[in-house]
Amino acid sequence: MNFELNEEQAALAESLSRLLADRYGFEKRRALTASGGAHDEQTWAGLAELGLTALPVPEALGGFGGGARDLLPVMQAFGRSLSMEPFLASAVLAGTAVRIGANEAMQTRLLPGMASGEIVLSWAHDEPAGRHAPLWVETRAERKDGGWRLDGIKTNVLAGGLARYFVVSARIAGAPAEANGCALFLVEAKDPGVALREFRLVDDTMAGELVLKQAGAQPLADPDDAMRVKRAIEGTVAAGIAAVCADMSGAAQAAFDLAMDYLRTRKQFGRLIGDNQALRHRAAEMLVSLEMARSMAMAAAVAADDASAEDSALELHRAKLSVARNARNVAHGAIQLHGGIGMTEEYAVGHYLRRIHVLDQLFGDADAHAARLAAAFH
Repeated sequence: MNFELNEEQAALAESLSRLLADRYGFEKRRALTASGGAHDEQTWAGLAELGLTALPVPEALGGFGGGARDLLPVMQAFGRSLSMEPFLASAVLAGTAVRIGANEAMQTRLLPGMASGEIVLSWAHDEPAGRHAPLWVETRAERKDGGWRLDGIKTNVLAGGLARYFVVSARIAGAPAEANGCALFLVEAKDPGVALREFRLVDDTMAGELVLKQAGAQPLADPDDAMRVKRAIEGTVAAGIAAVCADMSGAAQAAFDLAMDYLRTRKQFGRLIGDNQALRHRAAEMLVSLEMARSMAMAAAVAADDASAEDSALELHRAKLSVARNARNVAHGAIQLHGGIGMTEEYAVGHYLRRIHVLDQLFGDADAHAARLAAAFH
């Protein structure tokens, strides 16, 4: 697939790469994690200044109206730097849910602040019993005292501790796995019915378990508009798949680059290890996997931007399956080429594999998407 950045995209990608190289050098990132920090506030301010937080927001609300294709080089840069910023949680996931599923008043309330970086949102949809099912929702919403109250548990809520608001899926009718009967709500993080248990994922990014007990909520739009809600959830998942595919391909690229630098500089018994034919063959196999991951990340971006196309869902399944497996192959190879040092906490290459493992688990892992593809063609 031919995918070349235009001048504006290339300039933005270059500016972002410089910012992340300055703020997210590996040792700086380790220091940030050791300090207990969830992200770097100066980096977040820099992203807003570059216009990145406004990139997916409609132009009428202070943004640039960008889609998954525009986000592709951005997410790749985040993967290369192992960024811990809440961009995926806020701008991509929650922002997409609001853009598709919210009425005009709610969009006007939330999206300009998100575009400026002042408001961080978090998408709360996954649940403990869901097991990668995209529409599994047990959290219940009920009308009470002239408003709405939510009860339930959401897992893997990315950047939950940084969020001012949560965009929460909840069921107003039906059984947990039914496609209809869900609605989307806005919940304030400070609501007394909200409790968040934060934890670090294996790649050191922050997530949380959100417990809702009679939490006050406002619907993003008409709760009975089942088609709009379904379209918003599916569109958010599609945007998330495209984003994590790009992120994984960026992480794989960085792991590959580290391995190639190591082969070119590391000597054993007076000769470069890169002169070893077996290692050069392994590097060639890694390059094939890397190119496959990059190509399928592009395919995911195209499919996410054209979600109404007949085969877009299948393309996203293929992309998530292929990118996850190929990116993991690259990271495994990079660690093995490094030998023992590749397994240490103090060296970056192993952290890229951790990143890929985390992203593989979001929105259905490779096995889940393989099963969906098998079911589609059965």
